[in-house]
Amino acid sequence: MSGKRLLVGTIVTGVLVPLTLFYLLHLESLGQLFAIAGTTFTAWGVADIFASILEKPRLKDRSPGHAFREDWERRQSE
Repeated sequence: MSGKRLLVGTIVTGVLVPLTLFYLLHLESLGQLFAIAGTTFTAWGVADIFASILEKPRLKDRSPGHAFREDWERRQSE
């Protein structure tokens, strides 16, 4: 993960999105704001991990299901 990607992701999912939702939903407590911030930041982190997994060369030109089946068959034959 590059530094720019981390910085932009943190600002957007940890600050801008939670503040926008907090305002649009007319919420009142800081606990609600922190809950929204934690949830959006965690969701972004998980999505980024999944995206980095799918970028790996072993999945290039294959679906994840197809790659899983091929790896499973290869491991069984070993």
